[in-house]
Amino acid sequence: MGPFLLVWSGQAVSLAGSAAVRFAFIVEVWSSGGNATAVTVLSLCAMLPQAVFSPIAGAIVDRITKRAALQIADAGGLLVVGTLALLHYLGAFHAWQVYPAAVLLGLCAAFQFPALSSAVPLLVRKDQLDRTNGLLAGAKSAAGIGGPALGGLLFALFGIGPTLLVDLASYAFALIGIRIVRFNGDRVAKKDADAPRRRITADALEGLRYLFRVPSLRDLIINFCVVNLVMVFGFALISPMVLLRAGNGALAAVNTSVGIGGVAGALLMAAWGGPANRGRGMMLGVVGMCLSGLVVMGLVTGVAGWCLAILVGALLMTVVNASMQTIVQTKVPHEWQGRVFGAVMFLSQISVPLAMAVSGPLADHVFEPLATQGSGLFTVLGPLVGHGPGSGMAAMLLLAGIGGTGVALWGLASRSIRDIDDLLPDLDAPQEPAEQAEPAEQAEQAEPAEQAEPAEPAEHRGGERDEVRA
Repeated sequence: MGPFLLVWSGQAVSLAGSAAVRFAFIVEVWSSGGNATAVTVLSLCAMLPQAVFSPIAGAIVDRITKRAALQIADAGGLLVVGTLALLHYLGAFHAWQVYPAAVLLGLCAAFQFPALSSAVPLLVRKDQLDRTNGLLAGAKSAAGIGGPALGGLLFALFGIGPTLLVDLASYAFALIGIRIVRFNGDRVAKKDADAPRRRITADALEGLRYLFRVPSLRDLIINFCVVNLVMVFGFALISPMVLLRAGNGALAAVNTSVGIGGVAGALLMAAWGGPANRGRGMMLGVVGMCLSGLVVMGLVTGVAGWCLAILVGALLMTVVNASMQTIVQTKVPHEWQGRVFGAVMFLSQISVPLAMAVSGPLADHVFEPLATQGSGLFTVLGPLVGHGPGSGMAAMLLLAGIGGTGVALWGLASRSIRDIDDLLPDLDAPQEPAEQAEPAEQAEQAEPAEQAEPAEPAEHRGGERDEVRA
């Protein structure tokens, strides 16, 4: 656990520094005469490259050592932020430069998730994976709390230059941790010397194909994609709803509660170790997230109620995300994990712009006017969410929560998801990577021999059946 904690501390510091710079970017754009559209475009510049490039980044991660992949992510960030700092102190910095910088930092982040997620099994024992994944999620939540506060303070006192220097130091700290830690079994899988060299795009697509060729992983990722689409559709409206109903102070309290809930979830995972049945535990966690973070958020009107509801939702989200990462780390051969984690990132993030693009116009032009008039759906929903400002968005939260709960219950009823630990046995922890298998081989092994019989434990080549954790 010691080597992991050293890498984790470096990544946690780097995440906090990156969050501080992202906040400083927003303030810089706004202070330079930007508007809400400019801030939204800045967010998209960071998010879209990370989502779109993740499959290719995952393929690259599988072609090199995990240490090298983590170094690419952190060294790339250091180079981008260092260039901006140099421009600033040379007097050549302009506000528009944060947009290409956000794109490049998004590309670096595309490497970080598959590289770090697939490196974790090299640093800890298999029985510690749930706990360590919880700590990683907690570091991200803690950075979400402290990073913007640090960025706001540094920007207010010293401007963007010192803020960039702090992030530069955080990247350097993360790189030092990666360099001095030993990654057990961190070698590239051997390939047949006579086999033709595959294109990187073909390898990137294989990560997606892998997910959809293994029945339990396919059903799980489809369920998560639909739930994520519905939940983002609702979550995108929380900030404007709170602002309309209670103002800036209430929104700050709600955002802080999200971070506190994430940290609490990480501490819970570290102490508890996660649900014994991960499939059932994840689906029940998603039900709780939808009910608390969406349904209750739409129904209550006080700041205290909002904070408590979103805190519980963020806590459960940490548990669900940590369990999902452990599923991939224990069920997928290590030489495939970079591509698969890249595919997971792509599928989970690509729905965000779509949901955000749809939810805003619907709120402004359909639900808010209907709530004010008390017509349409609000003849039924009005007594629950009211008719004042923000009531239309509260109704959308309520509907999104009900929809997400329904999708999660479908997942809970599906045996391929609920019993994924039984149907898809754990693999041994990676020591010396075996020769790379084609995904079609595993897919054929993963399919049941007969429709009436469940899949046999030997779904992964070389994998022995592990007992389900009690």
